[in-house]
Amino acid sequence: MGLYRSSSHVYWRCKYHIVWTPKYRFRILKDKLGKELYRTIYILCGI
Repeated sequence: MGLYRSSSHVYWRCKYHIVWTPKYRFRILKDKLGKELYRTIYILCGI
């Protein structure tokens, strides 16, 4: 049960799903900025 947290009557496992939705669906994160942000999120999430 190392992956799960517990309380008196419940066990749970929190996971997060991040969705980036820019207005008008323009490709805002592209080229160097997109790659750097992807790498940073990858490191922070410990994937």
